[in-house]
Amino acid sequence: MPRNTPRRQITTLLPFLGLGFGLAITATTLAPPAMAAPDRPECLAGAKPGGGFDLTCRLIANAMLQTKLISQPMIVTYMEGGVGAVAYNHVIGKRATDANLVSAASSGSALLLAQGKFGRYDETAVRWVGALGADYGVLVVAADSPYQTLAELIAAYAKDPTKFPVAGGGAVGSQDWMKGVMLAKAAGHPARDMRYVALEGGGAVLTALEGGHVAIGAGDAAEMARHHAAGKVRILAVMAPERLPGELAGVPTAREQGIDIEWPVWRGYYIGHDVSDDDYRWWVDQFAALSKTPEFEAERTARGLYPFTLLGADFEKKVQADVARFKQIAAEAGM
Repeated sequence: MPRNTPRRQITTLLPFLGLGFGLAITATTLAPPAMAAPDRPECLAGAKPGGGFDLTCRLIANAMLQTKLISQPMIVTYMEGGVGAVAYNHVIGKRATDANLVSAASSGSALLLAQGKFGRYDETAVRWVGALGADYGVLVVAADSPYQTLAELIAAYAKDPTKFPVAGGGAVGSQDWMKGVMLAKAAGHPARDMRYVALEGGGAVLTALEGGHVAIGAGDAAEMARHHAAGKVRILAVMAPERLPGELAGVPTAREQGIDIEWPVWRGYYIGHDVSDDDYRWWVDQFAALSKTPEFEAERTARGLYPFTLLGADFEKKVQADVARFKQIAAEAGM
């Protein structure tokens, strides 16, 4: 159950024939009508313009209008603070019943929820609508590294992790740090044995690798792919269930190499906890229809995302499972 989730109560106002008044009826006996379409569709990005949440909102704003799943342009609004925490609390406290609004989220949101960084609310305080794309984690070495496979790297790392500083584009506890932890665990070492170098973004990780300042880089496929293709770095494994298309088609997954590591960086959406079941279902159904269109595929590809569609109850279970997994990893790391 959510921590202090607002009580669920839906009230509808029925016009009384042609008269200028109405009767408020608590929806214990009368369900609200199914939502035909939002009259003012909106996507809330919990950060400044230009980041991942903005990308996530723009993905559906553009594709849903192109495919005529919405008749009005979707407004994208921004509410920065706490990497989505301020927006999350705003939806819960102010817009829990607003069926016009969906909000952007990512696997990073699940990570922060697991660490208690979204305040007093947990992952059950909203309704998770779906994920419509993903990037995937990658483990990278310099182009002149002696290690050609993930298995070779792990064997060497297992002998002495102090010789293998791992760079990531985020602080301790971030997604890149988590990828490094999974590498350490695969080599039989706890998180505390990892030498983690926190840098500002994937560009800094690439610079550190190319300059020989670190041995391993943890990052995302989209930001590393062209550097791998250009021969500037070598991606040893993608943390995906199957090989990725395009420039990384020749890179094996970690699982192919006998290492059970996956890290999808999903891009998804949630809605207020007290939105009606019918309105929630409307969004799920539209996302399902959208995901099958060529217009959406083009929008997703243009934003550097790979196919990853998970909707409704299946997505809800995914978020809950991610939060539980991240809590376990954090606990094992002493966080």
